[in-house]
Amino acid sequence: MTALCLSIISVLPLSAQSDSTKVHNKRHGEHIDKETKLNEVVVVAGGVGRVKKSAFNTIAVDTREMQNTTKNLSDALSKAPGLKLRESGGVGSDMSLMMDGFSGKHVKIFIDGIPQEGVGASFGLNNIPISYANRIEVYKGVVPVGFGTDAIGGVVNVVTNKRHSGWHLDASYSYGSFNTHKSNVSFGQTFKSGLTYEITAFQNYSDNNYRVNSPVEDFETGRIDRDKQESVKRFHDTYHNEAAIAKVGVVGKSWADRLMAGLTWSQMYKEIQTGVRQEIVYGQKHRRSHALQPSVEYVKHNLFTRGLGLTVTGTYNRDVTTNVDTASYKYNWRGETALLNSPGEQSLMHARATNHNWNATATINYYLGTTHLFTLNNVLTDFRRCNASLLTSEVLTDAIDKRTRKNITGLQYRLTPTDKWNFSVFGKYYNLYVAGPVATTEAQDEYVRTSHRMDFWGYGAAATWFIIDGLQTKLSYEKACRLPTIEEMFGDEDLETGDIGIKPERSHNVNINLSYSNRFGQHSIYLEGGLVYRDTKDYIQRNIMSMSGGKYAASYINYGNVRTKGYNFSLRYALGRWLSIGGNFTKMNVCDNMKTSMGSTAANINYKQRISNLPYIFADSDINLYWHNCAKKGNTLSLTYDNQYLHSFTYYTSNIGANKGDYVVPNQFSHNMTLTYSMMRGRYSVSMECRNFTNEKLYDNFSLQKAGRAFYGKVRVHF
Repeated sequence: MTALCLSIISVLPLSAQSDSTKVHNKRHGEHIDKETKLNEVVVVAGGVGRVKKSAFNTIAVDTREMQNTTKNLSDALSKAPGLKLRESGGVGSDMSLMMDGFSGKHVKIFIDGIPQEGVGASFGLNNIPISYANRIEVYKGVVPVGFGTDAIGGVVNVVTNKRHSGWHLDASYSYGSFNTHKSNVSFGQTFKSGLTYEITAFQNYSDNNYRVNSPVEDFETGRIDRDKQESVKRFHDTYHNEAAIAKVGVVGKSWADRLMAGLTWSQMYKEIQTGVRQEIVYGQKHRRSHALQPSVEYVKHNLFTRGLGLTVTGTYNRDVTTNVDTASYKYNWRGETALLNSPGEQSLMHARATNHNWNATATINYYLGTTHLFTLNNVLTDFRRCNASLLTSEVLTDAIDKRTRKNITGLQYRLTPTDKWNFSVFGKYYNLYVAGPVATTEAQDEYVRTSHRMDFWGYGAAATWFIIDGLQTKLSYEKACRLPTIEEMFGDEDLETGDIGIKPERSHNVNINLSYSNRFGQHSIYLEGGLVYRDTKDYIQRNIMSMSGGKYAASYINYGNVRTKGYNFSLRYALGRWLSIGGNFTKMNVCDNMKTSMGSTAANINYKQRISNLPYIFADSDINLYWHNCAKKGNTLSLTYDNQYLHSFTYYTSNIGANKGDYVVPNQFSHNMTLTYSMMRGRYSVSMECRNFTNEKLYDNFSLQKAGRAFYGKVRVHF
């Protein structure tokens, strides 16, 4: 809660993985000051600000003021303009981030600069408590080579707190509606010798037994009347996950600014209530997984010579996921059962997928004086999946593994002649190797191993200019490539099917931004607006396909050409230390740009129409009130009201879906309230929340309804 007592505009340093690197070696004070100045972040009291000096379109979300709430990392991202969190249900449900019209696999997730692709569902952003992060950096569109990524939509980088001195403890517990429990504890210590350690553990549990409105299958007739909906309770949606992260190492040595070894353990259990559409109900289908991830990190500035810095990371993640679907009965929303003709609610399955994911990154930064910066980055990722069937007493292992290897190399040069402007230019090389089984028969009972390689080149540039004090413009362009993800190539071995031959996306991306921030006595103001343009070839689209027995699954295809045009803006005002108010608005049209239908010369009736199942207008706002020294000096009472608006969108392409109300996600406007009392300058705090207090029917994906009104309470201790 101490963060609430800061001035309205504060300055924070950007992480080492941004477009320039911090220096912690105090023997070179002049160099430190210069680099910190280059990376300063302006954060307004609402928790969101612009990364100054960086030419890239970057937002910083300060999480400290949210750490007394029950929010997770994905909830915090909704404060950033152009970002929309999409979930398929309650705690532990499938989640994707939408950023400037791109969603899901287009947006890459990093923690302290380490890519998170392939780490497993038990360690997703919607499972990690907000206290795990010091702040979250959002790079929209064009991304600096320091991340070594193939993102087209952008990058989310979770920055943990590495600046603890002495010892620290942060512990919290919350309880709320639908029997939801969340707890977190983190403690560590840094000794004068430089030895440091940190241990973090957290868990989430929920029955997710909230009510939804859905058509109900009549087992006597086998009919689902979609025009008749009943209020029913979810009865098979329990979720829990547990995780522990331990790190130990040294800091501040002549041979290493930071050397850390880590071990992350996590596990997850998830009951699966529905498929990709809510009318399909499961009563026994479930999934469980566990993962173990050792890691190492090495950072050294002024290596061998002044201005040369090296960062190296390495991780190995072994994730084992088991899908179980062996029920002999099918269920409807009333909990009634009927005997199946053959076992399996979706399809008979008791299967284990063992994923091995290796990742290594290396970044070299070299400062030539104070004007020139050269950055070389390489990221190598190797993934292997072994599948096995557990339906029989003898485990049957697939003869052909699924493998992919990605190698991305980037070189960037930045010119900073004055404090008024800087310019960056970069190039990237992408290499992809894929191997796996391909069916040779229509019955898909015989497979052969196939493999292929692809490589691409990309390039881009970014510039920023301070027109006057407080007024800044940014312009960036990139010819980008996004390599297919593991899920897009291999599926999830359950409700999603992949395509080993799917092609990478290629895109021309342009971002233009204008921002203004200033303080007038007790008044502070921050404004920002941005324009986005994307021209994407071989766009990878997630489609819903019908299966026998009225069931559905998801698949991925390349769609020839998609064009994105849109804008977003945000505004925030603060009065002294007691009031902060602001909000964001986004409109992004992601449109079909194919004049003829795929694989045909016939005219495409969807030409210029919006792509299906993508929100295109959404907004949020919040009001924060603070009463400092409430009842006692050092205590603070805060009241936060926030809301989210989502404009209706169609499940099918807009000119088709809009003609039938069954395929329209309706307008939604939800409201939340949080009351927090912090004592002894943030050492202890108690908070109460009411989410969706108007009990709005909320959907992020077609027909998959989220929770209604819910109440939560939380206690936190922070030393």
